[in-house]
Amino acid sequence: MSIASTVAPELPMLRRFARLLAGSQAGGDAYVVATLEALSADPSAFPFTLPPRQALYKVFVQLWSSALPPAISPGSGFGPANAAERNLGAITPLPRQAFLLRTVEGFSPVEVAAILDRTPSEVANLIAQAGREIADQVVTEVLIIEDEPIIAFDIEAMVQELGHEVTGIARTHREAIESMHRQRPGLVLADILLADGSSGLDAVNEILKSIDVPVIFITAFPERLLTGERPEPTYLITKPFQPDTVRATISQALFFGGQPSEEVVMAGNAARLS
Repeated sequence: MSIASTVAPELPMLRRFARLLAGSQAGGDAYVVATLEALSADPSAFPFTLPPRQALYKVFVQLWSSALPPAISPGSGFGPANAAERNLGAITPLPRQAFLLRTVEGFSPVEVAAILDRTPSEVANLIAQAGREIADQVVTEVLIIEDEPIIAFDIEAMVQELGHEVTGIARTHREAIESMHRQRPGLVLADILLADGSSGLDAVNEILKSIDVPVIFITAFPERLLTGERPEPTYLITKPFQPDTVRATISQALFFGGQPSEEVVMAGNAARLS
């Protein structure tokens, strides 16, 4: 079996991880493409002794660490007021990688250690360091768009535990828009399918016409958004989720700030067409 066919099933999640690190779809996807090109040029770089997903992430992280990511490099097109440039010093790169590999991608501490070429104890220290740095993130107001009461309650508890304020919990498109007008959120967490059959995507699209705010989708249907077609949301959590995954993704979304409105709008259109 070729390397391409071996890693193909892992690419959607690798793109998610890359976008979390880069803070943008373009920056993350550029490194995923570079990873595939490197493997095509030198198949021996693929560590066949590891499981395919772990091996792919190891190659990606090695490439990522070899140069400053394009999404945050000088002259990359970001202005001086860009959130990523303002917050670069808030979370150091290696702890962020370890934290996301463990909490978002679900690798075990031993697997993270193999990916990063560190010992498990070093990985534990890196994750602890990331937790301390994340705790220093800016506090904001969060709008939750979720129609399942138990899930909404869990998300609200996690958001408040991180020190943020919940401006509202909306079960429908209409409630989401009304909540946004009552109090402007600094972050939106949204499900796709809502209680009355309305769309969380439509609600997000309408919100983004009024305000520029980072959006995290929490959905049981990630395949509707991770299609491999551009554009796609930068921040996506799959149900059922782990609490640490939500916490990590919130920290990354606030670290990098808002995403372009067009990205979510077009992703919503693509999802409805699928």
